[in-house]
Amino acid sequence: MESLRFPESFAWGAGTAAYQIEGGWDADGKGLNIWDTFTHQGGDRVFKNQTGDVACGSYTLWEEDLKCIKQLGLTHYRFSLSWSRLLPDGTTGFINQKGVDYYNKLINSLLAMNVTPLVTLYHFDMPQAIEDQGGWNSEKTTEVFEQYAKFCFSTFGDRVKFWITINEPIMVARLGYELGIFAPGKKEPGSGVYQSAHNMIRAHAKAWHAYTTIFKEKQKGFVSIALNSDWAEPLDPNSRDDQEARERYLMFELDWFAKPIFVDGDYPAVMKLEISRKLPEFTDEEKNMIRGTADFFCLNYYTTRKVKPLNVKQSGPSYSSDMGAEGIKDPEWVEAGVEWLAVVPWGLRKLLAYIKKFGDPEIHITENGFAQNDPPVLQDTHRWGYFRETLGEVLKAIKQDEVKVRGYFAWSLLDNFEWISGYNVRFGLFHVDFNQPNLPRTPYFSAIEYAKVVKGNELIYK
Repeated sequence: MESLRFPESFAWGAGTAAYQIEGGWDADGKGLNIWDTFTHQGGDRVFKNQTGDVACGSYTLWEEDLKCIKQLGLTHYRFSLSWSRLLPDGTTGFINQKGVDYYNKLINSLLAMNVTPLVTLYHFDMPQAIEDQGGWNSEKTTEVFEQYAKFCFSTFGDRVKFWITINEPIMVARLGYELGIFAPGKKEPGSGVYQSAHNMIRAHAKAWHAYTTIFKEKQKGFVSIALNSDWAEPLDPNSRDDQEARERYLMFELDWFAKPIFVDGDYPAVMKLEISRKLPEFTDEEKNMIRGTADFFCLNYYTTRKVKPLNVKQSGPSYSSDMGAEGIKDPEWVEAGVEWLAVVPWGLRKLLAYIKKFGDPEIHITENGFAQNDPPVLQDTHRWGYFRETLGEVLKAIKQDEVKVRGYFAWSLLDNFEWISGYNVRFGLFHVDFNQPNLPRTPYFSAIEYAKVVKGNELIYK
């Protein structure tokens, strides 16, 4: 039996997001958000027209979630705040005290359990009132977001020391403002994707500066942004075209956000060269404001692609044609529950090593997981195998590649509303029975095994 230990004080967590688990969509004064609107419009945008109106019921069943966290023995728990539950119209003009009370109960209970909260300010759920004024396409939203961030830092920051401003800005931009398949459903090929991303980077930087100048000295916390990326390999390692396509793929996916925030306040040169007419520009003042605005690196990783050039002649104006690269799954890779999720644990190790170029930051893997289709099996030995192999690659990154990985958060604590897949795709460590009114939680085999790793701070190979 070989035991491989993780560093002392390694953060072991699991994550959730407000819209995906809370339910209570109109309870106690909560305002509408874009996912309320998007799902209520029907039209088969979501699997079987399902909604997050009830979801896991965590707005009322939050103590059941705490039992799951305790059962896993987690040191950290990542969750997001519902902007419209706290500020129904998105502004501090009216504060919903019942929303504040809800998150205070959750935060205080976590701390009483010796669990450190990692709190996301924005996880896909823009207040509808702000979206109606332009959402992330409007520069004005950067100011509104800064005020929301200040409100959260002021209200919860005496107890919350780890903050994420925005989760996966690339997904918000691509799926919400280009393809239109996620809320708010805007289809603006080749334009909305860049403008919304531009404003999210500005908003993040403003929130970071607000924390650093107003709150950090007293609260002593840390602020970052959660960036997701595939790893990429050239389809043919000996092809110069494939190598260059692979480089563009990573630049358009990760460096697009990581370079301005961690390095120099500006976009990658290849993006500026390829799409100079479309890509908004940061002023010199903005570049100075944006660079260095993350206290640690938050990475969401799920899969890897083999990359070749895209035949641009076959596609109209779009982010993909601008990138000029196409990611392909190796047919030998196993799929985990959803078509896009090829299981490639070694890709995470390579991606972690790649991130060293952004100033060798301390890294938290803030999402990583594997899905099952509905109906799932509780004895998910295959899924635990994927987790264990992935954690083995994380250890190699730490011990052999000297990457400063400080924590790992499994996605997700619970089966939940998986966006346009509804309840048909299940990422939870805990099964949720959505057919029963009390929405009971039951641990999967992977949860029981993950708890053993957390308890021993080690990976055990039998």
